[in-house]
Amino acid sequence: MKDGFQIRYDGPVATLAIDNGPVNTVDPGLIERLIDGLPALTDDPDVRCIVVRGKHKVFVGGADITVMRRLEPATYKAMRRWVEVQRALELAPKPVIAALNGHALGGGAELALACDLRILHARATFGFPETRLGIFPGAGGSQRLPRLIGPHRAKRLIIDGTRLTAQEALAEGLVDIVAGDDFDAVVDREAARLAALPTATIALVKQVVDRGWGLPIEEAMAVEEEFVLRNLELEDAAEGLQAFLDKRPPSFSGR
Repeated sequence: MKDGFQIRYDGPVATLAIDNGPVNTVDPGLIERLIDGLPALTDDPDVRCIVVRGKHKVFVGGADITVMRRLEPATYKAMRRWVEVQRALELAPKPVIAALNGHALGGGAELALACDLRILHARATFGFPETRLGIFPGAGGSQRLPRLIGPHRAKRLIIDGTRLTAQEALAEGLVDIVAGDDFDAVVDREAARLAALPTATIALVKQVVDRGWGLPIEEAMAVEEEFVLRNLELEDAAEGLQAFLDKRPPSFSGR
């Protein structure tokens, strides 16, 4: 256990639990500890799926307002390093699940958008209420949200400070699964499922989509070709194709 978060290993699945006060607020101390601690998790070849969740009844409650109240560039630059935490998870060479066990608001919603699969508890809410405080989601939210649901709808949600119910967030495409009392079982099932997939190939998928996004089509196709050739070098590519020919289930190693 480290101050602000805990890591638990269960075979190829690692769970990162944010544990920073009763509502898991984000502050510069937590951010720096996560930046320092995440590489050991994301780079571990034995970890084939990462689950991020809150330790208490809230996933991540957003930025610590007592810190944000200091309207100084230095304070906001320190808080903005939250984008480095998100990017570390986004670039992790394995699938990352946001297990939204409670409310995901502001900085918590920003963190969730950087993950590959989002599972929201049926009693939780999701949104960006920052405008009600006279600020806006400036640690990734104003950029990832429009990329996910389009600029017009993103602006409406941010301007209005909309706090969506679980079913509303699902309908908007902000989360992938809503689960009720079986929440933990659903998270465990999805983590095990993803960890059993060819995770080295998934790492390439994450990179090729990231690098090709927004490029002119010819440039994007060149990026795709580069990653197709890299995929040929993976053990899992050979295993998957041979298993198909053998008419047996594949046994992927993540390599």
